[in-house]
Amino acid sequence: MSAEDELYEKGKSELRLSERILAELPGFRGYKEKELRRESDKLLRNHLYRRLMNARSDLKEAFQKLSDYRRYEVLTDMDRLLARFDRIAENINHASYGYAGFFNIVKIEEEDLDRMISFDHQLLEYVNNLVEEASKFKADILDLKFSEAKTHIVRVSKALESLDKKFSERTEAILGVKN
Repeated sequence: MSAEDELYEKGKSELRLSERILAELPGFRGYKEKELRRESDKLLRNHLYRRLMNARSDLKEAFQKLSDYRRYEVLTDMDRLLARFDRIAENINHASYGYAGFFNIVKIEEEDLDRMISFDHQLLEYVNNLVEEASKFKADILDLKFSEAKTHIVRVSKALESLDKKFSERTEAILGVKN
């Protein structure tokens, strides 16, 4: 069983008795199934966002150390990196949960929601890479290896760019246009 299926099944197994009874009613079952999928995705993206905030904390600590030691040659780059980091993290945190309005031409079905969960689960690899790069950056700066700062900024920027590029494909992936 995949990790995204585990999230969904866990949510399904924790339904209250009243919800299980209602889930047997025609029409309500489909509604509840969609809600469970959306909640599963919300939990997954909350996890991604928390991981990103941990990485951001590492970057802020490195930024503070660079500032304390007056490493002016990298402070502007760090400031830009943190601003971009914040924008991307907030985009992920506030992305759509797969709702479509009643009059929308494109309707979001269970298969689309399953693709959304699967896609967001793929983002974990990109986030983990970014967290790892931020952690290495912080470690080197705390060890006063300031000569590595520019290299780390480039590495974190590339990891952030990869995450942003992958995330930009989310809508197409949900609609089944792109894998």
